[in-house]
Amino acid sequence: MNPIRYHLETKHHFNRLARSLGYLDWANQPEPFRFYKEAEIIKLPLDLPDPDCPYEALYETNLCKEKEFSLENISKFLELALGLSAWKSIPGSQWALRMNPSSGNLHPTEAYLIIPHLNGIEGIFHYNPYLHALEKRASLPEKISNQIKDFFGVECFFIALTSIPWREAWKYGERALRYCLLDTGHAIGSVRFSASLQGWKVKYLNALSDKDIEKILGFHKTTWIENEEEFVEGLFCVFPQFKKDISRTIPEDIINEISTLDFKGKPNRLSKEHVRWEIIYETLKRIEKPRTNEEKINLPEKPILWLKKPSLKAPAIIKKRRSAQAYDRKTYIDLDTFVHILDKTIPRKDISPFDVEIIQPSINLLLFVHRVSGLKQGLYFFFRDETFKEDLIKRTRRNFLWKKIREDAELYLLYEGNVEQTARIVSCHQDIASDSSFSLGMISLFEPVIKEKPWLYRNIHWEAGLIGQVLYLEAEAQGIRGTGIGCFFDDAVHEILGFQDLKYQTIYHFTVGGFLEDFRLKSYPPYYHLKNI
Repeated sequence: MNPIRYHLETKHHFNRLARSLGYLDWANQPEPFRFYKEAEIIKLPLDLPDPDCPYEALYETNLCKEKEFSLENISKFLELALGLSAWKSIPGSQWALRMNPSSGNLHPTEAYLIIPHLNGIEGIFHYNPYLHALEKRASLPEKISNQIKDFFGVECFFIALTSIPWREAWKYGERALRYCLLDTGHAIGSVRFSASLQGWKVKYLNALSDKDIEKILGFHKTTWIENEEEFVEGLFCVFPQFKKDISRTIPEDIINEISTLDFKGKPNRLSKEHVRWEIIYETLKRIEKPRTNEEKINLPEKPILWLKKPSLKAPAIIKKRRSAQAYDRKTYIDLDTFVHILDKTIPRKDISPFDVEIIQPSINLLLFVHRVSGLKQGLYFFFRDETFKEDLIKRTRRNFLWKKIREDAELYLLYEGNVEQTARIVSCHQDIASDSSFSLGMISLFEPVIKEKPWLYRNIHWEAGLIGQVLYLEAEAQGIRGTGIGCFFDDAVHEILGFQDLKYQTIYHFTVGGFLEDFRLKSYPPYYHLKNI
C-alpha cells in the first residue's frame, strides 16, 4: 500500500476512528525491552558526572568541550540519549520512563551501535537501556575498521535506529506506523542533543538503502519471532565537532564485508500472541528506502533568539523531561517565553538538532493560543520556513487576518477568539489540548514530497517528532511541561485551514502548559533495579 493511501486509511474521523483492536489485551502487552539471548553483555559505567554544559549547549555544540570516544563518554552519551530517566509505580504496576519520549510509553524504537576500534571498543552492538549495556552482536575486524576511518577521514561511530511496529500496534492498531515514525523523530532529537553535550556532531547517512543497513546490523541473519520483526529507520554518523562535514554514505564493498560477519544473539519474545495489521506491513514494503545519491540539506544561517534563558544546565533539562498528563488551566506564559520556545524549532545551519539533516524542512505550525500573556486568544500560524508562506496564505481561508505579531518572529494571527473547544475537539476531544497554555498542529508539505519518493513518508514524521523533542525540552527548561498528541481528527484540522487537497497535511499535535502532578504515583531512580541483578 502506498503511503498516501495508508495515511488516508488511518485518519481518525468524527464518526469513525482508525481501526484498532478496541480494547487493551493486557495478557499480550509487549515486553518493553529487547534482549539478545546468548550475546556478550558489556556493562556500561553508571554514576558518571554529567557534562558541565549550559542550556544553550543543546543547540550550540561548540559550547561543550569535545570528548574522546571512550567507553565512559559513549556510556554517558547513551544514558542521556536513550537511557532510563525514572521508574514510576502504582499498586500492582511499575514502568520505566526514558529520556526519549514515546507514544503511550510503548517504545517501539531500538538502537544499535557500530563502533570501529575506538579506544579498545569495537563491534556491532544492540543498546539495552534496561541494563544500560551493549549486547555484542558481532566483532568488527580491524581491516574493516580502518576502511571506515579512511573513508570518513576521522574517527567516528554510528548509531542505527529501528522500529518494532507490534509494540505500538498492540494498542493503536493500524495507525501504529505513524507513531513508530514519530518516535524515531523523538529519538533522533535525543541522540543529537546528547551528542552536543559531548562536543560531537550527528549526520543522517541519507544515501544508504534499508537493505544496506540491514546488512550492517546483521538482520539478514537474524531469526525474528513472527510479527515482532524490527524494521530499519536510519543510520547516523557521530563524529567530532572539529570535522565540518562527512559523507552521507558507506561504500557498498565495506557493507558487503560487514554482512559476512558472524552475528550472535537471538531476540527475545515480546508477546505470546499477536494481532497482525497487514496495512502496516504492506506500507512498510512501499516505503522501503533504496540506495540513492548523497544529499546535503540546505539550512539557513539565522541567529537564535535567546529571549528567556533558563538557569538549568542542559543535562538537568534532559533528565527532568516528562510528558504532561494534565494541565492546570491557570498557567500563563509571557509572550517572550512563547516566541523563545517557537524559535528553537527553526532549522538552522550548524545548529542542533536539525543539523542532522533528515529532510529538507517541510513543517510549519498551526497554533491554538489559550493562555499567553500579551497575546489575545486565537488561532495563529508560525513559519519555521518562510519558503511556504506565500503558498500557504494562498491555500488557506480568505478571511484569515495574517496579521504579523512581532518583527523578530514569523508569527501571525489568523483568527481572534476563544479556540479552547476547537483545540480539544480536533485533538480527539482531549482536555490536554484546551487546558494548556497553547497547543499546535504540525502542518507538513505532504503529497509533493512523497509522490516520487515514497520513503520520505518516514522522514516527514521524523521531522515532526524532532520538533516535538525540541518542544519537550523547551517546556521543561521554562518550568512548564509538554506532551505529544498522536490522536487527532486530521481532516477537521484541514477544514479549519481551508485545505482542498493533499498538498499539506497535519502530522502531529503537541501541547504546552502548566502541568498537574499525579501524586498517586511513586518515583524511583532510573537504575535502582540493577542493584538486584
